[in-house]
Amino acid sequence: MITKTVTAPRTEAIEKPDATPRRPFRRVWQHRVIYLMLLPGLLYFAIFRYGPLYLAQIAFKDFQPLLGVEGSPWIGFDNFTSFINSYYFSQLMFNTIFISVLKLVLGIPFAIILAIALSETRFIKFSRFVQTVTYLPHFLSWVVMFGVLLALLSPSDGLVNGVISSTGGQPINFLADPDWFRVVIIGSDIWKESGWGAIIYLAALLAIDPTLHEAASIDGASRLQRIWHISLPAIKDVIVLVTLLRLGNILDAGFSQIFVLYSLPVYSVADVIDTWVYRQGIINFQFGLATAVGIFKGVIGLVLLVVANKAAKRFAGSSLY
Repeated sequence: MITKTVTAPRTEAIEKPDATPRRPFRRVWQHRVIYLMLLPGLLYFAIFRYGPLYLAQIAFKDFQPLLGVEGSPWIGFDNFTSFINSYYFSQLMFNTIFISVLKLVLGIPFAIILAIALSETRFIKFSRFVQTVTYLPHFLSWVVMFGVLLALLSPSDGLVNGVISSTGGQPINFLADPDWFRVVIIGSDIWKESGWGAIIYLAALLAIDPTLHEAASIDGASRLQRIWHISLPAIKDVIVLVTLLRLGNILDAGFSQIFVLYSLPVYSVADVIDTWVYRQGIINFQFGLATAVGIFKGVIGLVLLVVANKAAKRFAGSSLY
């Protein structure tokens, strides 16, 4: 007996030719409120971040203001070689990297310790008071901070030197002594920014499920053990993210801070790339050189960010992208 199987002919859905092109615009219109919220941020980056990239070409030109960007002659990489072959290049690079690395290595752990201390305290009002006092300096300019540091470190009537003199020691001119100036730079930066940085870690710590700490406490874990095995692993991704973002700006040692605090006697230990560019590029009107150094810093920061991101992905299991 032969049976035949009759298969019904397949019918494919026929879409209108104009349905696909209109679909993206329809979705944009459906979420128009979200796109309107994004618009100010997009405009900011387009105007103030990506727009000025057109003028970055002056790094490869002998820029002359009277001739303009388009009229200035091309000189290739002469501005880059001028900076690299500068007598101060090695000193500038060492000072910049040394100060930036110490700010990174000492600043991040201090902020983490502060955040953990605030999250572990049982006195809520005291925790809020300490948090307010520690992040308040972030909102002060370095001009104001210079006045505070001068009141503390002045060799004649500063509070610190008053204590040193009362114990029989000799006053120290912290802001003009090359042996102490970097200590002041790094210490004041940690004082000013650690409270603000601790907010990020504190937010991550507050997101930890409290039952984890309760279960560990029932199992007999001490507070330090709970911090080491629960709190720190929980904020590992945040630590990696903050570290990677700061590595991208490793050649920014803090122009505002150093420019306000430094003086001629401490140039050998305090002069960084940004302060040198200010003198050479802005005061001496070498705008092409200043732009070339900016591109140089950006390329170095990009390379460090990519390498550090791959290392973090491989060894820490988390990364920026």
